[in-house]
Order: sequence, then structure tokens, then C-alpha cells
Amino acid sequence: MIILLSPDAGPSDRDAVRAAVERLGATVGEVELGSRQALLVEDAGGRLTVGALSRLPHVQRVVPLDSGTPLAAGSLTRERRPVALGPALFGGGHVSVIAGPCTIEDPEHLRVITHAVRDAGAAALRGGAFKVRTSPHAYQGGGLEALTHLRAASRDVGLPFFTELTDPRQVEQVADLVDGVQIGARHMQNFPLLLEAAKLGKPILLKRHMAADLEEFLLAAEYVLQAGHEDVILCERGIKSAERHVRYMLDIGAIPWLKQRVGLPIIVDPSHAAGHHELVPGLARAAIAAGADGLIVEVHHAPEATRCDALQALSPGAFAELMNDVRSLVALDGRRVVPAPLHALDGEGNGVARVRLAGAPGRIDGQHTAASSRRSV
Repeated sequence: MIILLSPDAGPSDRDAVRAAVERLGATVGEVELGSRQALLVEDAGGRLTVGALSRLPHVQRVVPLDSGTPLAAGSLTRERRPVALGPALFGGGHVSVIAGPCTIEDPEHLRVITHAVRDAGAAALRGGAFKVRTSPHAYQGGGLEALTHLRAASRDVGLPFFTELTDPRQVEQVADLVDGVQIGARHMQNFPLLLEAAKLGKPILLKRHMAADLEEFLLAAEYVLQAGHEDVILCERGIKSAERHVRYMLDIGAIPWLKQRVGLPIIVDPSHAAGHHELVPGLARAAIAAGADGLIVEVHHAPEATRCDALQALSPGAFAELMNDVRSLVALDGRRVVPAPLHALDGEGNGVARVRLAGAPGRIDGQHTAASSRRSV
């Protein structure tokens, strides 16, 4: 950290500040900043804070030099490897699209949706079994029963899935059911949930809170990384603003900003940002053009029958058109869209499928792995 002294501070005041900081266990040196008096503080123990040093007499300002997210920042210097959820790959030149209903309500509707998004080219499914809603009177999801329906549907079409967890106590309950964990925006700073989810060792899709700045977003990811789990996918889903033409203001600038600072993949949720199905394709295209490593999109063939976020769900036809746009945009910068597996499975996970989801969630067995089944667009 650098301590900027007050303009009226004299040599004796500077020496007093130096002595006070050294008594706190830090090493202090001098730094030249034009005509400003300044001290360079090296705190090997990490005990000193900006607020504490700012309280010292004759200190005008304290400027931190190190990142508060060293693990996230360090991911930029390591090899850019994609985060894999079965055959779905995020980052490292690969783009995957996650699609499905907001909530799992009707098994037959779920079957129709999963087949439609698989055929259109989605690489993974989404679906909410546990829902956090602004109103306690709103539908809260179907729980474990809904999750079993989602797992069965995922095995039927050969696509892995993300589902949201809302409580640390759910982690042990769903450990053998889920492929990947979604941490919703409202739980971005539910640190006990983040730490418990990290113990699963499965990919974590972390959504940005609607009122969080990017530093807070990365600090939430830091909790997961510090727990020793590196398979983190960041998800921009829009922030609150004064505007009302969209549900949330999608921060497109966050995509290149994050890519310059961290090596974690970043995807975008255009559905929650838009709040209206007619706006979703435009936001999705903008996200891919800005460099997003994927999308998570709500799709429903009969939105009038769903109890959650009906207005923002794309029809299967609109989703298929969006996938064509994604392939075209991704091809412009030499990246690859990860396609769906070539064949579906039966309800028991048996049959002649060339790519098969194994019994252990998130793993792939068979003749074609994620690497061998990719194709250029």
C-alpha cells in the first residue's frame, strides 16, 4: 500500500507515521510521487487495512497496490483451459449454450423442451428445482422431486445440466443427482453456500448479484477458489438501474473487463436481463460479440402454462434461430460452438448412443469425448 501524507505534514510528521506503521509490524520505505510525501508499506502478514492506516494522524489517503482477488487474478496467467460440464466446454476458445425452462414443473413439458434445445444445438440444460423468489408467496420450485425429473430428462437427451442451490443444507442431499451447481444472483454472497458447493467438486456457475460491482463479484468467486475448487464459471445477468425498458441492465462492458483481468470463463444470461422474450436474442448476440464464453437461456414451448418467468422464455423456434446467430458470430473470431451429442439415450441410460452420460454426474464415457466430438462452425 502507498500512504499519501497530508500536504501540511512535515518531516517529523512523516517520521511519526513511519514509526506508527512499523510498530504494527510492517516494513516502510519512501516513494517519490512528485511533490507529494508518500510512504510505501509492505505488510507481509496481511494484517493492516486501508481503514486502519487512514486513521493515523497526517495521513490523507491510502492506496492499495495488490489485488483483493489474487486467486481469480492468478487464473489469468495460467493456461486458458475450458471448464467442462460433460461435453459442454466454457472458455479456452469454446462456446457452449445452456438452455431449458426456468423451473421444472411438468415432466412431459420438460421432455418436449429438452429435446427441442438439444436438437437446436444446446450443450447443456438448465432448470430450477429450488427457487428463490422476491415474494414468499411466489412459486418456490418443486424440490427434490423436480430435480429427479431434470436428471432423468438430461439422461434421456444426453445433455448434462446445471441447477440452482439455495441453501448449504441442500448440497449433501443433491450430491449424487446434480452435474453442475448454479449459485443464483441473490446468493452470490451466501458464503456458507459457496463453500459447501465447492466441496462437491463439480462445476459452479456463479451469477453476479443485481447490485454488486465487479470487485464484489470476483470476491465471491475468490471464496470458491480459496476452497481449492477451480471450475468456476462467471455469469453476468444484469444489474439494477433507473431504466425500465429492460428487467435489468446487461453490463456488456463487464465481459471484456473481466477477460482482461481473470482467466475464468464468463457467460451471459440474457433472459433475466431482458425480462421479455423479444429482447433476449439481441442481448445474446451482443454478449457473444463481446467475447462471452457461452449463454444460459430460458426456453419453453408453452410459456403460458409455466408459473415462473413466462414472459422472458424463448420459444423453441426462436431458440433455434438464436443458435444459428451464435454459430455465425463465434465463427468470426475463430472460436468453436460446442454441439450437442449426436444421439440421445433411453430413460435407463442404455442403447446405441455414441456419447453417454455416465452414472457419476458430470462425467462422459463412450467412443466420443468432449474433445473428439467438437466441430468448427
